[in-house]
Amino acid sequence: MFMIMIILFSIFVLSLLIIFMSLLLSKFDFKDMEKSSAFECGMNMMNSPLIPFSLQFFLIAIIFMIFDVEVALIVPFPLIDLINYQVTSLTMILFLLILLFGILYEWLNGALEWKI
Repeated sequence: MFMIMIILFSIFVLSLLIIFMSLLLSKFDFKDMEKSSAFECGMNMMNSPLIPFSLQFFLIAIIFMIFDVEVALIVPFPLIDLINYQVTSLTMILFLLILLFGILYEWLNGALEWKI
């Protein structure tokens, strides 16, 4: 137990040492606002270069990623089907029901409706 604590402590100290050394050796100068600003063809900017990001895009992207990963998990099921038909079928049905309830929940809460 003591050996594990020594190893974890040494890993922690080593990671902090690496972080501090990288900060000390970095050549970034955060004091110069001209160099840290966005390049706009040599002209002064009229407004902020940051445009507001729609939260609706983010929500749709997260929902897409979740269901895309779940669909990728469905792909190997026909290959597993040869091993144990009943267990695989029940697992597949349960997985698809969870997927169906998830999409119904998102639809009923209005997450899939585009709001202007």
